Amino acid sequence: MPGTQPASELDRAKRRARQITRTFANLCGENIMSKNDKDIWFPAMKYGSGWGLPVTWQGWIVFLSYIVLAIIGVLFIKRSPWLVIPFIIYIFVLTGMLLFICWKKGEKSELRWGKKL
Repeated sequence: MPGTQPASELDRAKRRARQITRTFANLCGENIMSKNDKDIWFPAMKYGSGWGLPVTWQGWIVFLSYIVLAIIGVLFIKRSPWLVIPFIIYIFVLTGMLLFICWKKGEKSELRWGKKL
């Protein structure tokens, strides 16, 4: 078929894209891919524990949705200061949902201190 690339060229292009992504992540101080190359939305932090900024469009949608929903909550609390307790519960639930998604779709979170020897 005209216009299709041989599998070897496609594989080389995929490997090159992964290499560029890893290089960019290392410059940002994050470890981006796990050893088994599964689809990671949130890479593990290079230093400390937890996850870094998203590396896929799905991760960015989740992250930006969290930010937008938190801002909407702040706008409601500005209108009605008596909603402080429900707002705190709302933020805890929202953060719990974000952490659950990071745990399911991110790299294994462990205490890290730079590159492994």
